[in-house]
Amino acid sequence: MKFGILVSEGPYTHQAADSAYLFTKAALEKGHEIYRIFFYHDGVNNGTRLTTPPQDERHIVNRWSELAEKHKLDLVVCVAAAQRRGIVDADEAKRNGKDGDNLAPGFRISGLGQLVEAGIQCERLVTFGD
Repeated sequence: MKFGILVSEGPYTHQAADSAYLFTKAALEKGHEIYRIFFYHDGVNNGTRLTTPPQDERHIVNRWSELAEKHKLDLVVCVAAAQRRGIVDADEAKRNGKDGDNLAPGFRISGLGQLVEAGIQCERLVTFGD
């Protein structure tokens, strides 16, 4: 089965990001395809490389980056939601006159069209968060 995933909660405020990660990992282990993971609303906070949890806690951002690298996943962060929360890639930082970027490895910034496309291309779009 081909899945699209929507994550709309931050990495440490609700269970949604952990549940999305564990669902994605389990689906891949069972041989399913993950077409795209789209991060929206506070879910975009899963994509900042500046997250630094204590050493004895899970590092959700790194987990996403590592899973994306291993399985060639498309991790898309909503551009409007990201900009509102101070998350930018190098191009957005330059375009908006910022002195640096903070998008984590494996993530990319794009628009809501990527979510719509995932909904069209996938057999199931599974949402995590409000």
